[in-house]
Amino acid sequence: MKKVGDCPVATKTNTFVSTYPDLPTAKILIVDENRLSRMTALDLLLLDGYEVIEVDNLTSILSKIIDQQPDLILLNTKLRQQDSFALCRQLKENYRTNNIPVVFTTLTNNRDERIKAMEVGGSDVLLKPLNRIELSTRVKSLINQKRINDGLNQTEQVLFTIARAIDKRAVTRGGIVRVTSLVKSFGEYLGLSEHEIDDLAFAAHLHDIGTIVIPDAVMLKAGELTVEEKELIRQHVLIGEEICQPLRNRSGVLPIVRHHHERWDGSGYPDGLSGTNIPYLAQIFQVIDIYDALTSDRPHKQAYSPEEALQIMWSETKQGWRNPELIEQFTLFIHAQKHSKL
Repeated sequence: MKKVGDCPVATKTNTFVSTYPDLPTAKILIVDENRLSRMTALDLLLLDGYEVIEVDNLTSILSKIIDQQPDLILLNTKLRQQDSFALCRQLKENYRTNNIPVVFTTLTNNRDERIKAMEVGGSDVLLKPLNRIELSTRVKSLINQKRINDGLNQTEQVLFTIARAIDKRAVTRGGIVRVTSLVKSFGEYLGLSEHEIDDLAFAAHLHDIGTIVIPDAVMLKAGELTVEEKELIRQHVLIGEEICQPLRNRSGVLPIVRHHHERWDGSGYPDGLSGTNIPYLAQIFQVIDIYDALTSDRPHKQAYSPEEALQIMWSETKQGWRNPELIEQFTLFIHAQKHSKL
């Protein structure tokens, strides 16, 4: 017997060959207050070589599921301590758990209950007592699908590797770390959701990934760019968006990658969006990106001080390029950061 937080959890595995010999043993979480029901499900699942975790104390269950990251959850529809359907809905609304299949178990073959289970994102409803073949087949199918989806998420790691290579170029070196730190802090200052802040942090890594196709002779050029060179650089946002399209669970990053060079008055690129038509997260990211560019050394200039950078950003705002309200908030944020370090 071991504990996960303050929740008693019994973990058992057997010596059977795993269903997935080339992958880690799949982990299944059984959420059921009835000890006999848990033992029945556990015994059946052990026959297929899964790692099985039993949960009967539902205190802080959502955070524990986030921590455990099971491959599948077997959830009883009737719980005294928790509304099972509300729990499933929470899991599906949380980006950290929304890819975990939830299979409801029930004693009653109730049509309304099945409909409700599907409405909250459940993958299936199995009738108790559990049928060995039905349980085995359904669990195997759902875990296979989840692992396909998880495999697709490896695309993120590939893109991050490319982004880090781009970051080593002299024009952007160290920018990922600086911008990631700033977007997180400013996002919290603005009261953004955790998911929105994560999208901004992802964008900090990937927003310039499209520059991979631009030669160093253009990216690192110290002198004035030609019209053709400027147009080539403008293409990086469209190329970046295309490269990032496979990010299944990060669709919120794509508008940031595409639109972080738009301007408030519509004079930006690639689509000439203006005002509130520019996605809000793209506006926020743009402010951070510009500030980092101004306060960092580049081939064509030396770094400005924070106050000089803010003055330039206000000058551009008066020209109609930036959202005045957002620049005001950012100015207050930078001043607050400065005072907190004194």
